[in-house]
Amino acid sequence: MSNIRLFFSNSLSADMIDKLDKSQSHYLVKVMRVKENEVFSLFNKNGEWEAKILGISKSIVEFKIIKQLRQKENIKELWLAFSPIKSNYQNFMIQKATELGVTKFLPIIFDRTIVRKTNKERLEKIVIEASEQSNRINVPIIEESQNLNNFLKTNLMDLIFTDLNSNNNKIDKSKLTDRPVCIIVGPEGDFSEAEKEEILSFSSVQAIKINENILRSETAVISAISIINYVIN
Repeated sequence: MSNIRLFFSNSLSADMIDKLDKSQSHYLVKVMRVKENEVFSLFNKNGEWEAKILGISKSIVEFKIIKQLRQKENIKELWLAFSPIKSNYQNFMIQKATELGVTKFLPIIFDRTIVRKTNKERLEKIVIEASEQSNRINVPIIEESQNLNNFLKTNLMDLIFTDLNSNNNKIDKSKLTDRPVCIIVGPEGDFSEAEKEEILSFSSVQAIKINENILRSETAVISAISIINYVIN
């Protein structure tokens, strides 16, 4: 079995025949040098399937689904609410957070957020590539940017607040429910005092100090996700 995995947004089923898009066809044919009758795998939220190349015409790959390899996953929802940062650091952060199991990304424009726009299309490409490489089936969702007030009012979740000033360094698992767990990480200039008060007034929040040092945003994200995964898994 080939270790080539590609995300396929349309439905997949046994014996179906379809074609890859131009970009994925180019990757298989020109980069991976895959030939007719060779196999690879396709996946989406409903599972993963083995596919065989039937033909390559005008650089477009036609395939047939052979069998299902994995069923869809029932996983704990793990969200990341974050302040947009400079693109290189942000791309790294999104990639690593995807590898570590985040299921939804929620960009928040805080009072001290410097980068106030996100390239959603670019981030979606990063999470697909990271999912392909990390053997995930569920590809994370990228939400549109929003403000803190809207985020807190419209989401039912168990919120983990990464607060450098907190005296707590442990998550109380008994306080977690069956709702999604959401980590909220602030901007490079930290949360404003008003934002801290607003977050701490949320009905289901735990503040945690993840390190004695001041961490870069992308480092704080990786550290916080690792701590959460240890607790919930």
